[in-house]
Amino acid sequence: MPSNEQRRAAAKRKLERQLERRAEQEKKRKRLVIAGSVLGVIVVAAAVTGVYFLTKGGDEPESSATASATTTSKRELPPAAAAPAVAAKPATVDCAYPVGAEPASKPVAPPTTTTVASGPDAPKTKVSIDSTQGPIGLELDSAESPCTVNSFVSLAQQGYFDNTSCHRISAETGFEMLQCGDPTATGMGGPGYSFANEYPTDQYPANDPNLESPIKYQRGVIAMANSGLTPEGTNGSQFFLVYGDTILPPKYTIFGTIDEAGLKTLAKVGAAGDDGSMSAGGGKPKMPISFNTVKVG
Repeated sequence: MPSNEQRRAAAKRKLERQLERRAEQEKKRKRLVIAGSVLGVIVVAAAVTGVYFLTKGGDEPESSATASATTTSKRELPPAAAAPAVAAKPATVDCAYPVGAEPASKPVAPPTTTTVASGPDAPKTKVSIDSTQGPIGLELDSAESPCTVNSFVSLAQQGYFDNTSCHRISAETGFEMLQCGDPTATGMGGPGYSFANEYPTDQYPANDPNLESPIKYQRGVIAMANSGLTPEGTNGSQFFLVYGDTILPPKYTIFGTIDEAGLKTLAKVGAAGDDGSMSAGGGKPKMPISFNTVKVG
């Protein structure tokens, strides 16, 4: 027969085990709460920091190539606000390209020309991209985003985009784009300078709550990427080629369109999918795509 002391010791051990189990259960519960909170933050971040696009003109039917790029990933898209009206710019504008603390990822200089044509009579600029997966033709529009076009043309003419890889693609319905323009292919590279947002951001007053309202961005637009922290002046060299309708807030500069041959190239790469490595949406392309040359004219 166990003694009273032994029974008390056994009861104590049993109580300690119960307390340990309760403490572990509480830790698990807290971890689940924290995990749920983090997931919520990631979902919100994906909507806020992914990328924001806009295009002009009426809706166009999807090509069969674009339709084939649609994945089984579906999400209910929020209602889109009307695109902002375009306020005509003057015939010329002065652009600023301040040098930042981070050096250029590849030897390059800021644009030497800072007074550039803009407004309705500004010329459009053709750009031809020879990629490893097919041709991509661009038409850049200085009427609405002259400083952005001026920077892109300067970078292209200096060979900054040549022999660079596109580091991110997303083929999710409602978020179909290829991100390029970073020589390091990490998403962290840039030209060592920055510049301010233009259309559509500049169509809204500062701190306008409509800057957070979703807009329908149609297939075929080119948009600048930025850091997302202070998007008014953090554009650099990274940009997005949008090959499927996307609905997100109007915080990233639109500066041109993609031709049909380019959209077919993008749809092919999108159809191969991504590795899902980026919490803001998408990941590295499973079908790698690099730019051999990016030529103006």
